[in-house]
Amino acid sequence: MPSLKDQRKRITSVKSTRKIMQAMKMVAASKLRRAQEAAEAARPYAVRMERMIATLAGAVADKTSGPRLLAGNGKDAVHLIVVASADRGLCGGFNTTIVRGARRHIRGLLEAGKTVKIICVGRKARDMLRREFAAKVVASYDFAGIKRISFGYVGPVADKIIAMFDAGEIDVCDIFYNRFKSVIAQILTRQRLIPAEVPEVKDATAAKTFFDFEPGEPEILADLLPRNLSIQIYRALLENAASEQGARMTAMDNATRNAAEMVDKLTIRMNRARQAIITKELIEIISGAEAI
Repeated sequence: MPSLKDQRKRITSVKSTRKIMQAMKMVAASKLRRAQEAAEAARPYAVRMERMIATLAGAVADKTSGPRLLAGNGKDAVHLIVVASADRGLCGGFNTTIVRGARRHIRGLLEAGKTVKIICVGRKARDMLRREFAAKVVASYDFAGIKRISFGYVGPVADKIIAMFDAGEIDVCDIFYNRFKSVIAQILTRQRLIPAEVPEVKDATAAKTFFDFEPGEPEILADLLPRNLSIQIYRALLENAASEQGARMTAMDNATRNAAEMVDKLTIRMNRARQAIITKELIEIISGAEAI
């Protein structure tokens, strides 16, 4: 049985850990507000870009002769999976959810006889996926030393994907990330990047455009589609950033409560041990007095 001194040290240690967790919770709460605002601000722009591409794509008579980023190359043999995660842990099941979904999709593709290549955006995705798919990871990016991700940091990732597609190294590209819903809820999302997803138009008459584009629609699409790819990746990273802080805030809150409960249990155990020692000493004193 641990001595009273050891139990006091353990209680002190748990209390110190609880203070650290409380501080991390407050930091995550302050970062969450800014990250949530950035993610929500990026959504309308990304949605509007998709609608613009859908309008232009609807005006293209021959889809097969359009830009390859929109129509694809007609193949489905080589898949590129972009897995976006956090660079740090202590955020509950945030990273595990993303990697588990990506791993399940990769295994399904391999069972179907497809070739899979992986790009990891975030240290946790790289560390978790290379245990099983180290040979399939073609590139890895992390933003550990960056406080706030800007659009400029997305360029190398988008350029790498487009270069691989233009070189014929990949046929299809998907990205996995967590879409922010609330502090306690993040939605695992798989989005198709290549070929670009075009929203379906339910009412063709209402969607008909009365604009004349100069230059033509294919030329505009050829310029917009690479930008759209960067925008969708940037949106995914912003959603991930907000989801990460929300998950960390929830995880630290739960950890703080668990630490408080542990302190209470350890205090009760220490008081019982101390009471047992006092009772034992009293019994020895009384027994010695009666013997005299």
